[in-house]
Amino acid sequence: MLIRNKLMLRFTLLVLGIQVGFSAFIFYFNASMRAQRFEHRLTNSALLAGRLLVRTHKLETGILGSLRRGDLLTLPAEQVSIYGPDNSLRYSSADNIDQAVNRARLAGLRPAQPMKYPAVGHREAIGLVFLQEPNSDPYRIFVSAEDRIGWAQLRQLGLLLVLGNVGALVLTILAGWFFAGAALRPVARITRQAGRISATNLGRRLSEGNGRDELAQLAHAFNGMLAGLEQSFESQKSFLAHASHELRTPLTTLTGTLETALAYDATLPEARQSLAQSLDAARHLSALTNGLLNLAKADGALPAFAPVRLDECLNQALQFARAKYPGREWRLSFGEFPTETEADPFMVPGNAELLVTALLNLLDNAGKYSSGPVRTELAYADADTLRVRVTDAGPGLTQEELRHIYEPLYRASGALGRPGYGLGLPLTQRVVQRHGGRLEITSAPGAGTTATVWLPAA
Repeated sequence: MLIRNKLMLRFTLLVLGIQVGFSAFIFYFNASMRAQRFEHRLTNSALLAGRLLVRTHKLETGILGSLRRGDLLTLPAEQVSIYGPDNSLRYSSADNIDQAVNRARLAGLRPAQPMKYPAVGHREAIGLVFLQEPNSDPYRIFVSAEDRIGWAQLRQLGLLLVLGNVGALVLTILAGWFFAGAALRPVARITRQAGRISATNLGRRLSEGNGRDELAQLAHAFNGMLAGLEQSFESQKSFLAHASHELRTPLTTLTGTLETALAYDATLPEARQSLAQSLDAARHLSALTNGLLNLAKADGALPAFAPVRLDECLNQALQFARAKYPGREWRLSFGEFPTETEADPFMVPGNAELLVTALLNLLDNAGKYSSGPVRTELAYADADTLRVRVTDAGPGLTQEELRHIYEPLYRASGALGRPGYGLGLPLTQRVVQRHGGRLEITSAPGAGTTATVWLPAA
């Protein structure tokens, strides 16, 4: 079922429930008031009969005088029966009254307490004890009648409520359809806009409307997702372009060298030279492939993390860097760290192999491009975060280059002609992010480069 239909149905059922409940309350209230009013009229009729017939002693003498049997009747189909102190019938407004019912009710009457009896059809009855004087013998009076006007008014009220509810139901359905459509119109607009977005035009964005309601928040979240997808697509395209180029070069060299050797090398020295060139191309291809595999590994599922000493990972990375760049000066310093703790202050949750690889990539870049000493610092950025900072004295990077350094296989202008494939920083960034940390590169032309890693402490 469409959301519009669901909203309209729920809105209609809610309003209908409120209407029916309110109508039932009005009908019940009026029915109760009608019963109370008619009971009061029956009681007044019984008291009037007692005053005119009992208190004037007309029933004791048996002479009604100028009164006729029907003169006391003021209600539709009214019947009046009066019983004396000896439970004998003294007066009856008609001869066809079923006195057996009244005689059965005589014992249940109490002074000063009118008794209302269950209605038979539309005929309602009451009985009461009437005294000529405070200490006189009691007479018992029964009055019954039909509240034709009251019932007619109640039926008219019920019909009016039914017609009103039917009309209100129709209006509610129309209003629900209109307001559900109005409420979902922005959703329809977002749907149309989203339908026009494809892999070829990810630069499109959804309208965020007033920027405040839930639909605006949905559009904002969707736009953020589109921005991430666009960036991922662009990174993927850049990665594929660079990867195809980088992989094609050593493959072409390897293939050309082997074909040349097969066609022209006639002596062992010439063959050995061709094999050496082929081996260099194969090593280049192997190193590039390993870098791509490491990058994919960082994006995939990682092994379960365990407590790792970050200072040991850094020392191991420094040993590899010193062995690779023996002429470079490497300086290690320690900043502030907690002293009032018995736990190892340099412990972080993670994978030691990946952390060593990430730190070694930073040190390798610093050793490759620095013309002076490389300074490394391990410290606490705050009570819960460890910080590793690597600073070199290299040529630095421009702001345009800084925007692309995390793209796989991207190489800055200063890196051309130097060994490397543009995979170190992207791999380092992903390893740090997978460990819940953050990598930041700051640089300026001629001012060197500083790489800072923040990792959550164990």
